[in-house]
Amino acid sequence: MSREPKSRGFYLVEVTLDEKSIGRSNPDVEHERAVAIYDLIEDNNFAPEGHKGGPYTLQLSIAENRLTFDIKTAKGEAVMKHLLSMTPFRRIVKDYFMICDSYYQAIRTATPDRIEALDMGRRGMHDEGSKILMERLARKIGMDFDTARRLFTLICVLHWRG
Repeated sequence: MSREPKSRGFYLVEVTLDEKSIGRSNPDVEHERAVAIYDLIEDNNFAPEGHKGGPYTLQLSIAENRLTFDIKTAKGEAVMKHLLSMTPFRRIVKDYFMICDSYYQAIRTATPDRIEALDMGRRGMHDEGSKILMERLARKIGMDFDTARRLFTLICVLHWRG
């Protein structure tokens, strides 16, 4: 990202998830959600293209296989509402959750080598999803890789229907 986020207000101060979009989830997924939101608020670079600066609030939701980014300033002024097709994420989210399930089961009973291998796979899938997100938002919202990783975690939580 080419802008200086904090000096110009290019960052998020609040992130909410549309409760109607969230399926039932297990404690591990809820934990991931809470940590991702906390980490995202603590440190992020978020710059809607063509806007003079925030800070911003973001509500994420899913409707009709589209991810909605509803972005406002911290004062509540509308900045943009961007719809993003979930189709490019379908496979990666499915694979990511499959690896996460294996990882969470393994941390209870598996050897350290097995846990490490699953964790590396999990991180690799997460990185891939984050890169796809950055590519798909490149002309709409500027962000750094860490911000994309945390947003990808939230997309997975929204997508979870288990």
